[in-house]
Amino acid sequence: AVAEVQLRDDQYTLDHMRAFGMYNYLHLDSWYQDNVYYVDQFGRVMNLSVTLDTALQKPREVFRLPTDLTACDNRLCASMHFSSSTWVALSDGTGRLYLIKSGKRGSSASEKWEIVFNEELGSPFIIAHSVSFVKSGAHSLAVLLLRVEKDELDTKGSGFHVTLEWVTIAETKEGDHRYDIIKRRVLQGKSVPHYAAIEPSGDGLMIVSHKPFAFMQSESDKLEENDDAEVSNEKKVVDPLYYWQQTEEDVTVTVRLPQDITKDDIKIQFSPDSICVTLKDQPPLMEGKLYSFVDHESCTWIIREDKSLEISLIKKNEGSQWPELIVGDTRGEFLMDPSRCSEIAESLMHLTSEVMNPNPEKENPPCNAQELEECDAFLEDGASLCRFDGNTLKVTHIINLGSNQYLFSVVVNPREMPCFCLRHDVDALLWQPHSDQPENMWEHIATFNALGYVQASKQDKKFMACAPDYSYAALCECLRRVFIYRQPTPLATVLYNRKEGRHVGQVAKQLVATLEANDPILGFQATSERLFVLTTKTLFLIKVNSGN
Repeated sequence: AVAEVQLRDDQYTLDHMRAFGMYNYLHLDSWYQDNVYYVDQFGRVMNLSVTLDTALQKPREVFRLPTDLTACDNRLCASMHFSSSTWVALSDGTGRLYLIKSGKRGSSASEKWEIVFNEELGSPFIIAHSVSFVKSGAHSLAVLLLRVEKDELDTKGSGFHVTLEWVTIAETKEGDHRYDIIKRRVLQGKSVPHYAAIEPSGDGLMIVSHKPFAFMQSESDKLEENDDAEVSNEKKVVDPLYYWQQTEEDVTVTVRLPQDITKDDIKIQFSPDSICVTLKDQPPLMEGKLYSFVDHESCTWIIREDKSLEISLIKKNEGSQWPELIVGDTRGEFLMDPSRCSEIAESLMHLTSEVMNPNPEKENPPCNAQELEECDAFLEDGASLCRFDGNTLKVTHIINLGSNQYLFSVVVNPREMPCFCLRHDVDALLWQPHSDQPENMWEHIATFNALGYVQASKQDKKFMACAPDYSYAALCECLRRVFIYRQPTPLATVLYNRKEGRHVGQVAKQLVATLEANDPILGFQATSERLFVLTTKTLFLIKVNSGN
């Protein structure tokens, strides 16, 4: 039987349920077609590889976990991820990570699993993702470990937080094929991520989650940051060096002068696109390139009665608004002219209204809440998609997904990051991340018509998936039933829609499969030709598409 681990009494939160209770015990090896793995109760990693439907083999053992799984009290389920065509990351659920060189998988001739790295990494975890890459001439693997940990400081919430540990392991320089940990970084958040994946290059990380994640700092980082913070706080207290205002024709700059400065101590040089102000023989007080060109021969300056210096710059291009005075200089403060404020407010007036819904009789209302059904309301509004840079540990991109509910992820090309599927209105759209293309980082690659709407009504759904060639999407309930939604295909015969009076060119079929099993479904994977469904004691294969 499958090595299922039931939730314990102290694992009572929604996060425990999401991370471990809804865990997919069936692992699809995307590097080899129709190749699945699971771990059984004896700690054996079992493989089923389909070459011919007519000659199905029994699952075969490819590896046995060295530890006795039942000996650990607080263990989680065993988990694995296929980092490359010859590398596997494996966890026994007790907090130990194995990196395994597997040879070419899927055939007993070339497949031989050998442990290359084996280390205790703290409290139990499950493997969320892993990648294999070469950096500075050394082969490396990066693995993402997911934990739900008790949080003593959290008295108002669930009492737990979620951590993602990003571990990088590299081959040592000695050439003895030994692997060592070179980096361990931890992100912490308050919800189990829907999606978490390391970029193929190992340089970044993408997370879709309901609540934000952030890197936890080590003590040395904190001390450095505190020093920086103190410096920046000191800077914040300093008054602006100058104030400036503008009209459509000119810019007025006001500078406070020290007590003992006279008119003869001030030197100001105007040029068509720059300014330099010096007092006595000191370094320039203001110097730099102006935002735009000025009529430098008409520029003037005076000392006002309150001992401040007033400089008038005449704009070359009348009517343009300057966002800054001197390019890159942040020591000044812009003062908005009150009359200008009211002008701007007036020009924006047509965009706003005092009344909540001033014109309700429009033909197409943007959204009618009455039309939403109960099943369309989902718990978590506002998940976000973040990309973290692996070097700076900062967020480089953040996208608020709003009501675009996360549905599932799927590996279309194992050399790329996993795709994720989001609900867009009634449809479901599949997005492929491209970490190496900053201007096209998320590409829309497929649409499943009406899947967003259909899945919302399936209250008992446990897993969702789609074929890597997008030919169908599928979901299963906790028990027995599997729903398959094919993409629209052209019809061989003519179909006529009498109600609308038009010919129907293509039809999308829905299929329902009922499994002959009373055990709950523990694993679910889709390939281009078939669905694999795992229960405690049975592995079902459902042929969806016939091979070419």
